[in-house]
Amino acid sequence: MASWIPLESNPDVMTTFLHKLGVPKEWSIVDVYGLEPDLLALVPKPVLAVILLYPLRKEGGNGLESEDDIKESDTSATSPKDPSVYHMKQYIHNACGTIAIIHSIANNLDRINLQDGFLKTFLTDSKNLSFMERGELLMKSQEISNTHEELAHEGQTEVPSQETPIYHHFVAFIQRNGVLYELDGRKSGPIEHGATSPETLLEDAARVCQEYMARDPEEVCFTVVALVNSDSESF
Repeated sequence: MASWIPLESNPDVMTTFLHKLGVPKEWSIVDVYGLEPDLLALVPKPVLAVILLYPLRKEGGNGLESEDDIKESDTSATSPKDPSVYHMKQYIHNACGTIAIIHSIANNLDRINLQDGFLKTFLTDSKNLSFMERGELLMKSQEISNTHEELAHEGQTEVPSQETPIYHHFVAFIQRNGVLYELDGRKSGPIEHGATSPETLLEDAARVCQEYMARDPEEVCFTVVALVNSDSESF
C-alpha cells in the first residue's frame, strides 16, 4: 500500500493546503480550543466542517473498523443512504488528513466557490464514481500527492518518515440535508449521527467528538479544527 508523510493538525498548514487546492481566501481552518459552549462560541461562523484528530489504540480494541475490515463487496460503499454525500476510501497510509480536507470541501461546493485547478478537476472526474473508485483515483493524482507532501513538511513537529507507524487518524464531520455525517476513509460508508443544521453543525459535531474522548479518558492527544468563513462578521 502507498504511504505519504502524515499531515500535522495545524490550522496554518491546513489553511495553506486549502488555498493551494483552490479554496478562496475567505475560508480557513481554525482551532477549536474546547468543546464547552463558551469556547465553541469563539469559533467564527459559518462552520462548514469539523475535523477531529484522534488516537488509534495501538493494539486494536478501539471499536473502530480498520481499513483491512472493509470488504470490496460491501454495498454500502457504493450505495450510501444519501447519494449526494461525497465519501472516498483511503488506500494510502497517512492520507487521512488530506482525505478529511477533501471530504470537507467536496460536501460544501454549494458554499465554496472552488477555483479552477487540480482539485476541482479531481472532484469533477470523481463525482459519479464509487467510494472505492474515488480512492483509487486519489492514488493516481500526482498534483494532490505533491501538495500533500509539500505541506506535510511545513508543520511545527519533526517530520516522520513514511514508514514510521502513526497512531492518530483524521475524520471529518459535515452537514448534508439536515443530517450530521462522519466521513472516514477507513469506513465503508458515511456514519450518521442524527439531525443537525448549518447553524448547529459545530455544536452537534462537538458532541460526537466528546464521545470519542470518553472512550479513552486517559488520552490527551485529541485535536479539533473547523473549516470556517474567517471573513464573516459573525463571531
